[in-house]
Amino acid sequence: MTHPRTLRVDYDKTTAVVCVVGSELNVNLNRGAPPSSKFFSVKCTPNVQYTINPPPQETAPLAQIPLKGNSVLLITMSSASQFENDSKLSVQYYANNKEVLGKAVLHLTAVEISLDVDADRDGIVEKNNPNKGSWKWGPKGHGAILLVNCDSERTYWKKPDTEQDYISNVSDLKDMSAMVLRTRGPAKLPQGYKLTLHISQGDAESVRVFRSRSADNKKNAMTDNVLYKYLLKDHPLVLSSEVLSEEVPYFGGEAEMKFYVEGLRFPDKGFDGLITINLSLLEPISEGLPETPIFTDKVVFKVAPWIMTPNTLNPVEVFVCSTEDNYQFLKGMRNLVDKSGYKLKICYKYENRGDRWMQDEVEFGYIDSPHHRFPVVLDSPRDGRLQDFPYNELLGPDFGYVTRVAQRKDVSSLDSFGNLEVSPPVTVRGKHYPLGRIIIGVAFPTATKGRNMTKVVQDFLWAQKVQEPIALFSDWLIVGHVDEFMTFVPAPDRKGFRLLLASPDAAYKLFRGLQNEGHGEAKLFDGLEDEQQLTLNELLDDDSLQTENNYVQSCIDWNRDVLKRELGLDEGDIIDLPILFKLEEDEGNQYRAVAYYPDMVNMIVLGKNLGIPKPFGPKVNGRCALEAEMCSLLEGLGLSCTFIDDFASYHKLLGEVHCGSNVRREPFDFKWWNLEM
Repeated sequence: MTHPRTLRVDYDKTTAVVCVVGSELNVNLNRGAPPSSKFFSVKCTPNVQYTINPPPQETAPLAQIPLKGNSVLLITMSSASQFENDSKLSVQYYANNKEVLGKAVLHLTAVEISLDVDADRDGIVEKNNPNKGSWKWGPKGHGAILLVNCDSERTYWKKPDTEQDYISNVSDLKDMSAMVLRTRGPAKLPQGYKLTLHISQGDAESVRVFRSRSADNKKNAMTDNVLYKYLLKDHPLVLSSEVLSEEVPYFGGEAEMKFYVEGLRFPDKGFDGLITINLSLLEPISEGLPETPIFTDKVVFKVAPWIMTPNTLNPVEVFVCSTEDNYQFLKGMRNLVDKSGYKLKICYKYENRGDRWMQDEVEFGYIDSPHHRFPVVLDSPRDGRLQDFPYNELLGPDFGYVTRVAQRKDVSSLDSFGNLEVSPPVTVRGKHYPLGRIIIGVAFPTATKGRNMTKVVQDFLWAQKVQEPIALFSDWLIVGHVDEFMTFVPAPDRKGFRLLLASPDAAYKLFRGLQNEGHGEAKLFDGLEDEQQLTLNELLDDDSLQTENNYVQSCIDWNRDVLKRELGLDEGDIIDLPILFKLEEDEGNQYRAVAYYPDMVNMIVLGKNLGIPKPFGPKVNGRCALEAEMCSLLEGLGLSCTFIDDFASYHKLLGEVHCGSNVRREPFDFKWWNLEM
C-alpha cells in the first residue's frame, strides 16, 4: 500500500529526511521556492525516484521546468539505506533569465517498515500483505483472526488467562495471534526518530499485546520458577488498557520482532470484534516539543466468534450428574455411552450439590483460528447449585470459559440452556448457513407478561453473527425450553438431518388407532408402582385434556411454521413424535404446559444412537406402543433407539434425558471466516 506524506522543503537549506520504502513524499515546489522563481530542476542519487505533477514537457535530467502554483514533486525510494543520509536529492530554482535563485537539498535515509499478520489466514505471517489493514469475509476474503484467550494455563487458583496481564506458561502463546514487525535499514535510526506501537482507547479493553525479546526457546529443563521469570522477562506486556502507546526498539540491518496478540472479549453489543493495531515512525521537531508521526502502518484483527455445535456433529464426551435418586438414569446413560464409544464424565454430588440439570447450566461450543482452536463452555446466568461446575471442572488449558452476567431480577427459566439449541447447516432461500442457526425460546410476540431469555445473553448470541439466531415461542411451557418440543437427529438423505417435533395430534392418532384395534384397555404408566395408571379409553374420553392439547398443538404449529421458514424446511424434513402435554398452574398463577408422560423428543443424540426417555406407554402385544412407534419413525434413518428410565428422577421434576445431560462435540470442518456475509 502507498503511504503519501506531505514534506516541507525550504530553499538554501539542507533537510535530513527519513523515507519509508513504499511511502511517497509529496513536496509542493512553489510553497518552498524563493520569490520570483519561474523554473526549477531536480537532481538525485540512483536510489531515489521522483515524478513531477503536472508532468512537464521536458523530462531530461537537470532540465529547467516551468514552476507552477500546483507543481508537486513526488519522491519515493526503492530500497533501504545502508547508512544514514546515504541518498540525496536537490531542487534548484531559477528566475526568468535563468539566474539561480536558490537550492533546496534533501539528505535521505530509507528504511523498510512492515507490521505483519496472517492476513491471508493460512497460519503464516506473510510480509506486507496489501490487505492486512482491513477485514473481508468469505473464501476470497482477508484479515487476521484473534482468539479470546479465555482458557486457563493454571490448574490451581485458576482464572481465565484474560484476567492476568502476564504470560505464566509458554503454552499460553499458542492461544494468541502472532504479529511481526519487520525492519531493514541502517544500523540505527537518525537522532530522535523512534518506532511506536499504539492502539485506540476503544480497542484497548479488547486486546493485549506482548513482545518476544528472545528468538530462541529456553530449555524445557528449567525449573518452574526460572521459567516463570523467563516468561515475564522475555515476553513483556507492551499494550493494554493501561498502556495505549509504547516505543519498540529498532535493531538495524534486517530484523524481525515478534509480538503475541491476545483477545480479551468476544463480539457483543457495541463491539463488532474488529481491532486495529498501529505502528508509527515518529520524527523529532525540536527539543521540548512532541514528535510527530510521519509514517503509520496498521493491521486489523477480527475476534473469533463463539460457535455452537449441533446434534449432527460427532460427540467427544457426555456429561451427567450423579444425585441420590438417579441411579437408574445413570445406569441407562452409562450403557448408552459405552455402546456408542464415547467418554462419560460424571459430576458428583460434592460438585453438583443436588442440581441434576446439566443441560441447563452450560452450553458447549468452541473458538477457531488458522493457528489454533479449543472448546469454550458458555455458562448460563441461571446459576443453580451447579454454578461452580463449569469454572471449577471445565476451565483449564485449552478449555475456555465465558459467561454473561444478568441482574437476578431479569433471570427466568428461559435463561437455562435447555432453551438454547442450534440447527445443523441449512440453506434458506439461497443463503447458506454452513454452521447452522442458533435457536432460542422467548415469549409470544403479543404477550404482555411473558418470560424472555435475558437481554445480555441474546445480545451475545446475536453478536457472534455466524449462526444467526431464530426466536421461537416457548413461554407456553412451564419450564419454557425449546428442547421440550423439538430436536434434530442425523439422517442419511435429504438435508442430512430431520427435525423432530412433539405432536399431540400424532399421539391422539396413534392412541385412537390402538383403540380401534381393540386395545382401549391398555394402560399408560404400566409398571410404575407409584403412578396412577390410565387406560387409553379413559385418556381418549378426557375432553379437557383434548382441549389442552389442541392449544399445545397450536403453539407447536406456530413454531413449526417459523422453523420451516427460517431453516428452509418442508414437511419431508420433519417427523412428528407422539407426545401429549397437560396444563398446570405455575408459580405465577398462569396455566402452562408440561409433558403428560416422559417427553420423548427431549433426547440425547450420540451419533446414530439415541437416548430417549422411556415413555411407559400402553403395552400392545407385550411391547410399549410409544416405544414401538418411535422405533418405527426413526430406525428407518439408521438410528438406534435406547429408552432410558428417567421417570422418577427427571420427568417428575419437569425434565428429561436431554435436560439431565450435555454433550461436547467435535467442531465443524467449515471455517467460520469463509462465510459469505
